[in-house]
Amino acid sequence: MRNVRLNFLFFLFASHVCGAADINVVGLFNGKAVVVIDGGKPRTLKVGEVTPEKIRLIRANSEEAVFDIAGRRETLTMGRSISVGSAPGNQRTALTADAMGHFFVTAEINGVSMKFLIDTGASLVTLSAENARRAGIHYLTGSKALIQTANGMAPAYRVKLDTVRLGDITLNNVDGVVTEGKVLGDTGLLGLSFLNRTEMQRNGDIMTLTRRY
Repeated sequence: MRNVRLNFLFFLFASHVCGAADINVVGLFNGKAVVVIDGGKPRTLKVGEVTPEKIRLIRANSEEAVFDIAGRRETLTMGRSISVGSAPGNQRTALTADAMGHFFVTAEINGVSMKFLIDTGASLVTLSAENARRAGIHYLTGSKALIQTANGMAPAYRVKLDTVRLGDITLNNVDGVVTEGKVLGDTGLLGLSFLNRTEMQRNGDIMTLTRRY
């Protein structure tokens, strides 16, 4: 009877860890973050601390906190929440076009925020060498290539991006390319290596992306 009870309790614990978890950041400090998990009481986590739900705080400052959640890195700012472990189809985000009909967005590469243009004409997620360095990408070890730009051919490097996050959509192991020089400036291109893993629906100035896989 005791073994059955212990097995049942283990099953409940494992189900809670493996299921979806809603995480909300309600306080940020240097080296600490205050979080609410699944609507519970606020908890103060120190860098390196791991919760029973297997959520580890990697780093924190007064602006943002970086967590390791089931092997995935997630960056949350004050008041920002995320549902982890939900089905891909539950991850979606809505974008609004500018006056010219373009979709400029802020996405995170490996937890670092940067600006992108949604571009279905770009095969890969494309970013500048400066932004790649900010995201900790050692692009010089990637395979070298040449890409066509408005100013002619430019050197580039094929890379794998650990995480690309746009709104509530987080994708892992995304193909990307890093360009050298001033080809892109501060704005990268969010190309098909990200977009093809989503379903895109447009209604007027609003585009909704839903993660497919």
